[in-house]
Amino acid sequence: MTILKDVFANLSKKFSENSNLIDELWSEIETNYSIKKRHYHTLAHIENLLLQLNEIKYEINDWDTILFTLFYHDVVYNALKNDNEDRSADFARMRLKKLSVPELQIENCANQIIATKKHLLSLDNDTNYFLDADLSILGADWKTYLTYAQQVRREYAIYPDLIYKPGRKKVLQHFLQMDRIFKTEHLFQKFEMQAKLNLQHELTILNKAFLKKIE
Repeated sequence: MTILKDVFANLSKKFSENSNLIDELWSEIETNYSIKKRHYHTLAHIENLLLQLNEIKYEINDWDTILFTLFYHDVVYNALKNDNEDRSADFARMRLKKLSVPELQIENCANQIIATKKHLLSLDNDTNYFLDADLSILGADWKTYLTYAQQVRREYAIYPDLIYKPGRKKVLQHFLQMDRIFKTEHLFQKFEMQAKLNLQHELTILNKAFLKKIE
């Protein structure tokens, strides 16, 4: 993940000349996203997000803040917890202060991270672009989406199907009931239709598995 390391280093150098600190912060990010229990929320997810955001870079008002959000939005991730976004935001605040990032940008970054908890429409367009990029996997081709769904299941391996499947179906239904999943026009046009097909397909599979089990 040399590309990610270089992007983080070049970003951080805008705020700090302390190369040892920058290396230390990157090592911390790399370690957290490489924990064995992670299967989807990994550096590969960050790399995919970067690709999606690069396509719409010209639409982003504060690119530096978006990049910090990219690197820190899942830096704390535990499938057993429901406060990962809040903890990641606090984590980001502490690290960005070390880099001497201006307070306004730190808070904007923290707010963008917290916004990934519910993925609601924001008054801040940069946040909407980030939220859409974060959900871009939903609109991938079916094979890629299926791999994602399997990776998520592995992250929640501690839960038996009896608990996992109803929870997963609730998530799928939540997205399917939304008027539109993607808030920005560019990513709506790119992913919306395929995302709803993928979500419905997974939901159908989960329902069939359930019916087969009780027959």
